[in-house]
Amino acid sequence: MRFLRLASFLLLLTSLASFVGDRPAYRLFSATGQPADYDQMLQELAQADMVLFGEQHNDALAHWLELQVAKDLLKLKKPGQLVLGMEMFERDVQPLVAQYAAGTLADTAFERQARPWPNYATDYRPLLQFARESHVPVIGTNAPRPFAKVVAQRSLTALDKLPATDRALLAPLPLKVDYDLPGYKNMAAMFGGDSKTHGGGAQNIIQAQALKDATMAHFIETGRQPGQTLLHLNGSYHSDHHDGILAYLRQYAPKLRVRTLSVVTQEQLQTLDKEQLNLADYVVVVPADASKTY
Repeated sequence: MRFLRLASFLLLLTSLASFVGDRPAYRLFSATGQPADYDQMLQELAQADMVLFGEQHNDALAHWLELQVAKDLLKLKKPGQLVLGMEMFERDVQPLVAQYAAGTLADTAFERQARPWPNYATDYRPLLQFARESHVPVIGTNAPRPFAKVVAQRSLTALDKLPATDRALLAPLPLKVDYDLPGYKNMAAMFGGDSKTHGGGAQNIIQAQALKDATMAHFIETGRQPGQTLLHLNGSYHSDHHDGILAYLRQYAPKLRVRTLSVVTQEQLQTLDKEQLNLADYVVVVPADASKTY
């Protein structure tokens, strides 16, 4: 009897310790706010043609999870069936990105010439190192900054007379912008005017955003072969609510199977806040006080 009481007491302590000490770094939810299982999610992602992972650029936990998802997808795919795409590199430096991923370009030369983001060393270099070691192709998908800047200043008409070599770095032109997309309407509200009638300011900035979204969509779509899964890393605003990049993917390749993730911060991790519902197919919630890389 004494042994049974002791065993029951130890079991109770173990259960309490497990409950009280449950401090996860993140929690995973479905679009509808139901708790989701990582392994089940991974099986679904592995069947997709494209996975858009929407990050907060300074979120250390998001970058760690991106690397884990990439590693785990590689285990589920056959050799040559995983491709890594990154908003963080622009199309004009793609030859350097490809050389680095192939192991034919030194770190110092790559970092000097490829214009990596300031947080590259902590947040994106581990992903490129993984790709190089695992023979995973990498594509930079973003529009070169000078083109986005001139559109923000002068509208898309500034691109009308670009030479063919420059056009090859962008989505097919001329570009149609749907100002009724929720993300673009939100941008218009932030700039204090209707996106279709607010001259200059909001409209041009939305057009610059659309140029980035469309360019990423175009090179995501052309950057994979049948049977491959392309894991794309981008700021969450480019893919939240199945908007932005996805709106253009629906134009370019409507039959592709696309899955989305979005990383959000919350004060509590037990439930998904109402405003985060339907943000993506899977929502990753990290603590509001988690470490930031900048």
